[in-house]
Amino acid sequence: MEGISRKTKWSYCIGATGRDAAYALVSMYLMNYIQYTMELTVAQYAAISAAIVVCMIWDAINDPLMGMIIENSHLKRGKFKPWILTGAILNSIVIVILFSVRPQGWAFVAFFSFFYLAWGMTYTMNDISYWGMLPSLSSDPKVRDTLVTLMSVFICIGQFAVAGIVPTVIAGNAITAYRVVAMVVALGFILFQTITYLGVTESPRQETSESVTLKKMFQIFARNDQLVAAGIASLLFNMGTNLLILFGVNFFYFEFGYAEGGTLIFIFTVMYGLGTLFSQAMYSTIARKFKRRTILNICIVALLVGYLMLLGFGYVLPNNIILLNVIGFFIFFFQGLYNLVVIVMLNNTIEYDEYKFGERHDSVISAIRSFSVKLAGALNQGVVALTLILSGIYAISQKVSGLENEVGKGILTSEDALIQANAYIAEVETTQTFMLRVGMVAVPLLVLTAAYIILKKKYHIDENEYETIVKELRER
Repeated sequence: MEGISRKTKWSYCIGATGRDAAYALVSMYLMNYIQYTMELTVAQYAAISAAIVVCMIWDAINDPLMGMIIENSHLKRGKFKPWILTGAILNSIVIVILFSVRPQGWAFVAFFSFFYLAWGMTYTMNDISYWGMLPSLSSDPKVRDTLVTLMSVFICIGQFAVAGIVPTVIAGNAITAYRVVAMVVALGFILFQTITYLGVTESPRQETSESVTLKKMFQIFARNDQLVAAGIASLLFNMGTNLLILFGVNFFYFEFGYAEGGTLIFIFTVMYGLGTLFSQAMYSTIARKFKRRTILNICIVALLVGYLMLLGFGYVLPNNIILLNVIGFFIFFFQGLYNLVVIVMLNNTIEYDEYKFGERHDSVISAIRSFSVKLAGALNQGVVALTLILSGIYAISQKVSGLENEVGKGILTSEDALIQANAYIAEVETTQTFMLRVGMVAVPLLVLTAAYIILKKKYHIDENEYETIVKELRER
């Protein structure tokens, strides 16, 4: 299919707003919700962190399995749309439960482990079907670049809405604020995905000669050398970029104070939104002027500079808020470009596989993107939890959590809680906050560089080769 209708294009892309707002709430703030509102021992917090790692590893494995299920499904409303809406509804229910139900101690550990697993599996229903639909809508590289760009803008809007608002409303009233935000985000998830469900006209299903079995699925992965290279690079990229966000809330609280930190997080999140939005809005234009490999070369150099500036902020560079936000915008802009290049590279391996082996498996191959995101999340959660525990920052944050619980019970006012929280944070030593800085910078630099090297040496589907592949497939 060369082109798509305006209704399909906009319905598909707008739907990303709600789903990525929901994902941002859980991926960015669920652990902060636990850290700053639940009174848990180090052992209980470590158990929850371990449960998240295990659940996300399973979830990563479950992604290609879900792709296999979608590939084999024959539902009346289409190959993708029934899974998109069902996943959105079920996942929204789980999100509200995660941020509302509050057993204590080890009972919370057990409750959380079960429902976090449920969150991952229900989100996978939506995620694999939504992203699997993208390459099926068009094989035209210009149409696909336009779709990726437009969808990424709405992804950014959804993520920014949550990432920007949450830090400004939670400090001093966190328990109630998280519950309300979860309900609003869950409703938005369902509404925006309903737009996709009702508005998108799916492309005619391209049948294969046989059903996709578990054995067949692994054969599809193993035979596609370009998918392997792009998949590993995607895993490393997601590890690198997400650590900055995961460490960010604690970094701002412990560098600038509990009350002021929330405001500064909002401003920094504006830079995240603007940097990502600008890069994604400009990607289609940039891709017409520069080859993907050239874009990657520029991105890796820029990110090396940006992360090193972040490491030196307040030490070598002046402790200036404007400078910090400029650095943030710079990093997020080039991470946004890098991300879109990797997404396009992954999607192009679908036609490569069809070209070489005569079969098309949109859902199975598209699942690798989600697999890499989930596995990277599991690895990152282990890094973050270990850093917070070893640095002693988790112990301090539990004192703040005690204050938030007292506010929730009406024992303490929000104003008094903020004053006492800042007093606790003032006890933190410079060496402890520097450990956060290392986690935010050193690991991202290593893995982003590794991803770049893999793509440079192992991935060869450039613009000319992809055009040749698509032309051959049309002639067939």
